[in-house]
Amino acid sequence: MTVQERIGFGFVPADARQALDLIGRAEAAGVNTVWTVMPALNRDTLTLFGAAAIQTERIKLGTAIVPAFTRHPLALVTQLLTLEDLAPGRLRLGIGTSHQRTMIPAYGLPFERPLTQLREYLGVLRPALQEGTVSFAGEFYRVEAKFAVAPKTPVLISTLRENAFELAGEMTDGAITWLCPIEYIAAVGKPALERGARTAGRPVPPLVAHVLVAPRTDREAVRTAARGMLGYYAAATFYQRMFAAAGFPLGERNAVPDALIDALVVSGDDRAVADGLRQRLDRGPDELLLSLVPSDDPRTDEEALFRIVGSL
Repeated sequence: MTVQERIGFGFVPADARQALDLIGRAEAAGVNTVWTVMPALNRDTLTLFGAAAIQTERIKLGTAIVPAFTRHPLALVTQLLTLEDLAPGRLRLGIGTSHQRTMIPAYGLPFERPLTQLREYLGVLRPALQEGTVSFAGEFYRVEAKFAVAPKTPVLISTLRENAFELAGEMTDGAITWLCPIEYIAAVGKPALERGARTAGRPVPPLVAHVLVAPRTDREAVRTAARGMLGYYAAATFYQRMFAAAGFPLGERNAVPDALIDALVVSGDDRAVADGLRQRLDRGPDELLLSLVPSDDPRTDEEALFRIVGSL
């Protein structure tokens, strides 16, 4: 794969029309993959991909992530059957557990052992997608199903802590990180992914590393914007533990230190951003998933980032 093919752009759709416009502009600029970020109570991005599939020709469409427990795994297969008809071979399904603070109060779902449930979910989903048939009896799911065709859509999972990376290596087609410093990915994530694959006797799947980008030269302004963006995650215990394990413990009242922001964010002019992305690829990830640090002019930032990625 070329450097350009190893870099994708991730975003949260503000609305469906805006998202379709953005995906079209990304394809025209030469971006290889777009990843839609789907909060559990936001727009359904697989529905969005139905429209995007017929308005684009080449760009890959990935989810990072669909909150898995909001729908039965076989229901997800039926969606992928449709999408693969429209955009064969262009879909990449990223799923994950989402967050306890959404799953419990909003959906009323049990969340005591999310990784155990995700393992069962994959035990249903992946055979159904890859083989078109599945027989499974577990604690959370019991299914007997046979589809007319197998969509063959690759399945990736969100990964934050060591056990999730191991599960990705054991059972999936890839791991997607979120706000994990590259140091943590190299020291913890990639070895755990390899360990899981080795245990299962299968090839190591790709690791897609999330990177924040600000194609702007005012570093202090970028830090301020990034700190505001990270506040939501800094309030979550599981992110606090990951940041500490990566060597970037939060401060008093979960204050986000500059060192953590600098580890997560690539910023500067076109050359500085391009160099920063190449440097991260050189440190272990197979691919990068880029998302923009918020600004007052997101469209200008989008165009700048598309220009940079398209030139790599």
